[in-house]
Amino acid sequence: MKALFIITGSSKGIGKGIVSQLLQNKDNHVIGIARSEQDFGQQNFESLQIDLSKVKDIEAEIERIFPEGNFSKIVLINNAGWIGPISHIGNMNSENIQTLFDLNVVAPMVLMNAFVERYAGSSSEKTVVNISSGASKKAIDGWSGYSSSKAALNMMTEAAQVEADLDENGIRYFALAPGVVDTKMQSDIRGADEKSFSKLEKFLNLKSNNQLSTTEAAAEKIIYLIENRDEFEGVFQDVREF
Repeated sequence: MKALFIITGSSKGIGKGIVSQLLQNKDNHVIGIARSEQDFGQQNFESLQIDLSKVKDIEAEIERIFPEGNFSKIVLINNAGWIGPISHIGNMNSENIQTLFDLNVVAPMVLMNAFVERYAGSSSEKTVVNISSGASKKAIDGWSGYSSSKAALNMMTEAAQVEADLDENGIRYFALAPGVVDTKMQSDIRGADEKSFSKLEKFLNLKSNNQLSTTEAAAEKIIYLIENRDEFEGVFQDVREF
């Protein structure tokens, strides 16, 4: 029996790393969601082109995102996210604020809602992993939108777990901080204006000192969490702690 994995932001970064590792097992059927077309050259991969910042686009593809079938396990990984322009409040663009929360908060909630609606009654092992951030628990100048959106994601995930326990539907939820990973987001951070981001030098040094985690290492930890979920207590997890 195949395992079903649905992953957002699968065309690059951590998401691409997760997909690449999952596809090594032919018993995994992987659905990757991104704005651009993806081709991993594997028959057990399905690419869906969706702009996750647009709820109507998500809703139009729900049947393809969450297919019916008998699966040994069903896993949703809400990985897609955006740090947004790094700037202080007072210098932010309203449209960017909207897009940031649509992508980081609204899209994961819409997908979680559809996941539960579709699979709550399934006997499959069911897991939802929302990619959070250490910044969700610490105020950082210039990151007010990103940090607050990830904090909202954390609470949404915790509330979902409370509901799953009450409903006894067997779903496990995790909000997982992936560590500081060498992705485009880190490149965007290093390109910030120091006047808008006082910790710029720290992030420049992380890169120059080769202290960034690889996407492959982060993906390996995320998959370990999924495959060994009973080892973990609580909703919020950090890859730097296991």
